[in-house]
Amino acid sequence: MKRSAGEKVFDAGNTVFMILLMCATLYPFLYVLFASLSDPALVSQHRGLLLWPEGFSIEAYRLVFDNPMVLVGYGNTLIYVIGGTVLNMILTSMAAYALSRKKVMLGKPIMMAIVFTMFFSGGLIPTYLLVGDLGLVDTRWSMILPTAISAWNLIIMRTSFQGIPDSLEESAKIDGANDFTIFFRIIIPLSLPVMAVITLFYAVGHWNQYFNALVYLRDRDLFPLQLVLREILIQNSTDEFMTGISGGERHMIGETIKYATIIVATIPILFLYPMLQRFFVKGVLIGSLKE
Repeated sequence: MKRSAGEKVFDAGNTVFMILLMCATLYPFLYVLFASLSDPALVSQHRGLLLWPEGFSIEAYRLVFDNPMVLVGYGNTLIYVIGGTVLNMILTSMAAYALSRKKVMLGKPIMMAIVFTMFFSGGLIPTYLLVGDLGLVDTRWSMILPTAISAWNLIIMRTSFQGIPDSLEESAKIDGANDFTIFFRIIIPLSLPVMAVITLFYAVGHWNQYFNALVYLRDRDLFPLQLVLREILIQNSTDEFMTGISGGERHMIGETIKYATIIVATIPILFLYPMLQRFFVKGVLIGSLKE
């Protein structure tokens, strides 16, 4: 089919717009990457756009990985991401499966109560008092249990489970399967796209979780990487990275340390996206459609 001039102009404009949007999105990350690999003296003198590293130095990365707080933060974040996501997926998928069955008792009132929590929450102070009364303040559990189930993710997963024909479940029960067998051997294998997407949602949420750590944690040994980043980037606390460095060089290398820390904190979660990207559109669509 021959395309009209208007369609060609629209496609060209659309392409230019998307390229500009991509550059605007990608360049800040590239700037931070180039600055983190640059010579501290050269990058401190550079003005304007940074299109490649000014010189080359990995001294900032060496100082970042030599700092014990970064390693402690990394370890804690991995614990929160892995432990929290596993708990999230177990609780969310089992609750979604139960609520997706038509014969479950009080299914609709329970769903209404869950949806209610999406619009109205207890607020910060009541939530803090509850977490404190449960003895979770300044423990790792305070980073995991208060966010154990997301109402939004539960609804997406429940909707996806509802798309699985009841006849499969009935056939399995005739063959002697119980609810756990049906759940683990039929429902989960047929719902891998939505499971992958919800896993990504939870993992990214835990990786970026900052506010709960700020409110509930006092012990620096429990700090996730995001709180360590806060000290470095917002409170400008880079002195402990620079033991043995003279005063004149501290300011210059302090800036590259900030850039290197951002890259170190960002790279792992960037690797997770490509692995789950192929499930992304399919999983969200399956979980969002209601027939």
